[in-house]
Amino acid sequence: GRSGACVWQTPPVGIAGNVVVGLVIVVGLGGALTQIYPGPALVLAAIAVWAVVTGGTSAWVALSVSVVAVVLTSAGKYVLVGRLLRRAGVPGRSLLAGGLAGVIGFFLLPVVGLPVGFTLGVYLWELVRGADRAGAGAAAWAAVKAQGAAILLELGGCLIAAAAWGVALARG
Repeated sequence: GRSGACVWQTPPVGIAGNVVVGLVIVVGLGGALTQIYPGPALVLAAIAVWAVVTGGTSAWVALSVSVVAVVLTSAGKYVLVGRLLRRAGVPGRSLLAGGLAGVIGFFLLPVVGLPVGFTLGVYLWELVRGADRAGAGAAAWAAVKAQGAAILLELGGCLIAAAAWGVALARG
């Protein structure tokens, strides 16, 4: 006869599995902070795998909170950056030039090349547009501040996701 147990139940993650998930979350937080690799995606992937394997209400609530936090902050960072830069008078083409220079910088100077290239790209494009050094410097500084705000917002979403996982883990 049937005992009512689900055939598809998976074994619990276990201590080693939880440690691995925690380490992937920490690596994801590093990605959100450095913007070198997709940290929020790592955080969500780790929590999603954990939730699927663990199952239960706490796991699914943690995953739901994590998805909402990461998606809202990831989308919100673009809105925030756009608003901050529009207020500072930095045009979209300057950001495009900064982004392209950042990609090039990433390959020329590993780790630090992305932010250095981005800032230099915005500065140089503003000079090409006809701004004086002070104006180009102000635009580059506004871009740096906007990127810093975006990083903090994205990191905040990842921290909320990590906290949701931690609470669910503590609840068992």
